[in-house]
Amino acid sequence: MHEKFMAQAIKLAEDNAARGKQPFGAVLVKDGEVVAVGVNEVEATFDPTAHAETLAVKEACQKLKTFDLSGYVMYASGEPCPLCLGTMYLTKISEVYYANPCAPGGLSASIYEELKLPQAQRTMMKISKL
Repeated sequence: MHEKFMAQAIKLAEDNAARGKQPFGAVLVKDGEVVAVGVNEVEATFDPTAHAETLAVKEACQKLKTFDLSGYVMYASGEPCPLCLGTMYLTKISEVYYANPCAPGGLSASIYEELKLPQAQRTMMKISKL
């Protein structure tokens, strides 16, 4: 069953790429049924949070009138970036499957490396408690 939903996420990504957009797709599933889908819309909407996974989560939360997605499974064409992963943690998604890992040296991989460091050692952005 996992293969069916992953194939759908990959197809969404391929179709999005064919339209000149970023090649990312996501499918959110509960009890073997698709609840919501998303594709990357960052460039089209000028919204840096409009990632495939976040849009699928947003659609599901609005449709279901809840932000508790316990028991839901996310299928993503690419390894979720920190933004998407954070969204999934906040909504308590139970499982995440992805097809392609973050590109080595890419922004997501760099952010994951940065987050491993204590705040005082991070260099991408200064974070300070006032």
